[in-house]
Amino acid sequence: MNLILRILLSAIAVVILAKILPGVGVDSYTTAIIVAIVLSLLNFIVKPILVILTLPVTILTLGLFLLIINAIIILLADYFVDGFQVNNIWWALLFSLLLSFLQSIFYSFLNDDKNN
Repeated sequence: MNLILRILLSAIAVVILAKILPGVGVDSYTTAIIVAIVLSLLNFIVKPILVILTLPVTILTLGLFLLIINAIIILLADYFVDGFQVNNIWWALLFSLLLSFLQSIFYSFLNDDKNN
């Protein structure tokens, strides 16, 4: 149940950011749910591989290269999901930063409700 709630909260964050950012678009709420699922899968499967392969660059940049990896994950989701558009890597970078911020806010409310 917690996984489904997290995916729905991520989908809400995707819809909110698509409405706010002009370089990002999502066609429907169903597409936003698919984007949330694809992003979860990419973060689970592809991101660890990219982090290991780019470890020297990540160490040299003191971890800032992880932001680029997050943007690449967003662009991969754009490639795999029809109806989800990101114009370029700069919009993907801004989208990933704001998505992480919104998810942390949503998940903190989720954890607060669980603790009470």
